[in-house]
Amino acid sequence: MRKIRRSPRANIKERIQEARARSIYLLPNSFTMGSMICAFWGVTQAMAGDFGIAAATIFLSMLLDGMDGRVARFTHTQSSFGEQFDSIADMTAFGVCPALIAYEFALKDLGGLGWAAAFIFCAGAGVRLARFNANIGFIDKGFFQGLASPAGAALVMGFVWLACTNRVTPELAQYIPQITAVLCIYAGVTMVSNAPFFSGKNMGFVRTIPFWVVLVAALAFIFFSTNPALSAFILFCCYAVSGYIYQFYLFIRGLPNPVRPVRDN
Repeated sequence: MRKIRRSPRANIKERIQEARARSIYLLPNSFTMGSMICAFWGVTQAMAGDFGIAAATIFLSMLLDGMDGRVARFTHTQSSFGEQFDSIADMTAFGVCPALIAYEFALKDLGGLGWAAAFIFCAGAGVRLARFNANIGFIDKGFFQGLASPAGAALVMGFVWLACTNRVTPELAQYIPQITAVLCIYAGVTMVSNAPFFSGKNMGFVRTIPFWVVLVAALAFIFFSTNPALSAFILFCCYAVSGYIYQFYLFIRGLPNPVRPVRDN
């Protein structure tokens, strides 16, 4: 039986298509890698004493982290490798790096308490990510089970940014290490809680938003543009307590918690 020989032109075409396919799969993972690079750069900036840039790099990591999954779905390049790599990157960018930045910024002045606060934040992010991976497909996609690790990092880094821009009053400035410790502990504990936090993945509610909500959003945008550091910190503070408020509302109404996993027996 004679073998069918393909022309060199056909072999070249196949190689080009294979290279394109590989480049597409590399695209979402490149955003994930970029998120890790930004966070690592933030740690180096914190070690150099430039905490404003260090906090900003974590927010940039959040932006890149939000894009990798969307790019993967848009290009139909989801993979198990990408999911695992994204989890490792999230632990680095929103667990280890923010804890180190916060420790270098103020927590080291508290000695063992500061070390413990930074570790609680880091451990909370790790447990939260592991639980998220284990509960995929078992909880309502419209909510996060506990505070998402990027939001927890944004809460702590938002305060660092606020303090670096001298937006903290002199009366509170002397308590910056204590406030940083409280925020780290609160974020770490809230990340492993069962409080339901709105995820934004179900946007069907947008069609029914009343006009006054749009007006408030417009005013909030104006306030944010005039004082971004304070506005961002207030925004993430509100989100960080919204899960407990909604959980209390569900308890009063006798409604089930949407983030408690329901598995078939």
